[in-house]
Amino acid sequence: MRRVGINLKKWAIGPLLGTVIGASLISFPQSASAQSYSAYCQQSLSEMADKEKARKAALTGDIDAQKRYTEIVARHAATLKGCRQQNAFKSEGIWLRLYPCDSRPGVLDEVLDRIVNRGYSEIFVETFFNSQVLLPKSQNQTAWRSVIEGSGLDDVDLLREVINKGRARGLKVTSWLFALNVGKEYVQRSGKTGTIARNGRDQTSIDANLASKDQNDTFNPDEAFGDPYHPTLRQDFLKMVSQVMSYRPDSIVFDYIRYTKGRGPDSVANDVKDLWVYGDASRWVLLQRALNNRGRELITRYLKAGKISTNDVSEVDRLYPQEGEAQWHGRQIVPGENQFELERRTRILNGELWRLVAGHAMQGVVDYMTLVSEPVQRAAIPVGAVFFPEGNKVVEGGGYDSRLQMWDRFPETIERHPMVYGTCGRTDCIMDQIQRVLNASSTPSMVKPVLAGVWQSPYKNRPALDVQMTEMRKRFPSVNSVSHFVYAWQEQESDNDRKACRIR
Repeated sequence: MRRVGINLKKWAIGPLLGTVIGASLISFPQSASAQSYSAYCQQSLSEMADKEKARKAALTGDIDAQKRYTEIVARHAATLKGCRQQNAFKSEGIWLRLYPCDSRPGVLDEVLDRIVNRGYSEIFVETFFNSQVLLPKSQNQTAWRSVIEGSGLDDVDLLREVINKGRARGLKVTSWLFALNVGKEYVQRSGKTGTIARNGRDQTSIDANLASKDQNDTFNPDEAFGDPYHPTLRQDFLKMVSQVMSYRPDSIVFDYIRYTKGRGPDSVANDVKDLWVYGDASRWVLLQRALNNRGRELITRYLKAGKISTNDVSEVDRLYPQEGEAQWHGRQIVPGENQFELERRTRILNGELWRLVAGHAMQGVVDYMTLVSEPVQRAAIPVGAVFFPEGNKVVEGGGYDSRLQMWDRFPETIERHPMVYGTCGRTDCIMDQIQRVLNASSTPSMVKPVLAGVWQSPYKNRPALDVQMTEMRKRFPSVNSVSHFVYAWQEQESDNDRKACRIR
């Protein structure tokens, strides 16, 4: 494997950023030690160089170098803690994917050193993604395969290692888990095929993903969304969460708490057949929401045809003459409705059925988030949800954002990590996204925005991270936690090298 050394000048962003923001982000007491902190808590060039030199020497078996390296790591941890305590952003995190090669001697140390050098105080470690879980194969009791597999590798425990090494460096270590995106490999396994989400156009979430491939610049062939109501999926996922919890990470965050995102016209759900409620489990729960036979029959017909006709209403009246108006949970019947002319009754019922089924789809996501977060909270581990601020949008004309991600209905006791990834080329749209979340949140300190980009340079039509951070601090002084997506963007060479290598 080709080793990538640290480019120290590339990492020395502090001196440059200091001229941009000065003390606007930090209020330091007047002491020599406090004044030595950089605006973003980065280490100095000389400290980076000393640590890297000691790390490399320690890998050769040099005991003195190992001792020196351990001392530097501890000193940097203390410096980081002191700086963050006096920084407007008490926590600054970065999102990180690990690879099998990170289990090689010294590789994970180098990655974590880079992160600390940059001034980050938290890492969001991708623990479950793309049908893989970051657990050793010999202990993996989940329905998903381990990230590291192969002869002689069954006991490799990267999750344990990153938690221990991260904490030794003063880093908060958060496990980052995909939730409803449970992976193509999982939903295609024998006994699991019924867990996949289905819409009314005879599509699974895999079909919809493939159909949007040419319009999707973030296409992921491993993506597959599950039915949040399916008991097998719920049981399997909770078992995996339980095993991750046994590692006692500092917190757990759930990502992909939503349905698949449609593209083009499909980005708006405004027809019942757009909704991912046609799987057996979701459909069964929906029918249980009916409070009488008329209600159940009309729901069934509505799902099948996408609407009900006057003939449907007449036939249901004849089928169940002993019952009053069709009823289901949440429905408020208009007084005298059964005396209205047939066309008016049909129009009212179509509107009520759309609200019922759309609400059922939304509730599936909310219930799933509540379900998976409860055991984490009982274990006294902080829990958070990762979401798009626009994922809960109501679209003009009665439609919804196709993701149906009603994050504003998630339990108030969980942290909110909005992915504010606006791509207008300025900070305006990004700040508007943060404001949208704050407007719907009773506790600003529970809002922890996720910014996307790289330091000092615009990236993917977004301003540089330092520009975003400056504007965010100015606009939202009550928000004291932020994170950056993603390590692979910050250190592309390092990430590509680790991803491409093979450990056997």
